[in-house]
Amino acid sequence: MEISRRQLAKMIDYTLVKPTATRNDIKKLCEEAEKHGFGCVSVNPTYVSLATQLLKGTDVKVCSTVGFPFGVTLPEVKAFEAWRAVENGAREIDMVINLGALKSGDYEAVKKDIEAVVDVKRSHGDITVKVIIETGLSTDNEKVLACKIAKEAGADFVKTSTGLVGGATVEDVQLMRETVGKDMGVKAAGGIRTLEDALAMIRAGANRIGTSTAVAIIEEFRK
Repeated sequence: MEISRRQLAKMIDYTLVKPTATRNDIKKLCEEAEKHGFGCVSVNPTYVSLATQLLKGTDVKVCSTVGFPFGVTLPEVKAFEAWRAVENGAREIDMVINLGALKSGDYEAVKKDIEAVVDVKRSHGDITVKVIIETGLSTDNEKVLACKIAKEAGADFVKTSTGLVGGATVEDVQLMRETVGKDMGVKAAGGIRTLEDALAMIRAGANRIGTSTAVAIIEEFRK
C-alpha cells in the first residue's frame, strides 16, 4: 500500500476528548494539527468555538462529539447539541449511537436517533456525520446492523468506538467496510498509537483514523 505522509496526515482526526482537557491543551492540539497538516481536530462541544478560532484560516476542520460518551441522550438533545456545535464552527460531528436501543432490537429508535443529527447536516450544508457504534460492546451481528442503519439514516461514516471501551481492531474495520461498501466512510478509533497501527487499519478499509497520538504517528513516517 502506497501512501504519502501528507495523505496520511489528512486522514487523521487528532483527538482530545478527555474530561480534564484545558484551554491550553486545546491550543496545543490545534497548533500541532496545523503544523503537521492533520485533516481534523476532534474535541468536546465546550471547546468547539475555541478550536474554530484557533484554526481560522487553515484547512484543518473542527469535529465535535455529540452524545458523548454513552449515547444515552434523547434524539432531540443530540440534534440540538449537533446544531450548536455547527453554529460554533464544527464541520464534522462524531455522534454516539443509542446502543441500548440496538441491543433491545428497537432498530427504528436507533435510526431516528441518527436521523436527528443527520437532519442538522441537511439544514447546514457541508457537514460530515460519523456514527460511533462502540464495537467493544457489540456482537458482530450488532455491528453489522448498526452499520446498515447508519447508512440508511444518511450518515457519512461509521466509527469503531469512543476509545473508552475497547478500541479498533482490524477485524472490526474489515467487517464494517464489507457492510457499508466502498462509498461510505469507515473511521477507526481507539487504541491506535503507532504508525503500524494506523496503516493496518487503512489496509483493512478505514479511510479515517482517530487518535490522540497523531503527532507520534506522523513523526514515525519518513516518506
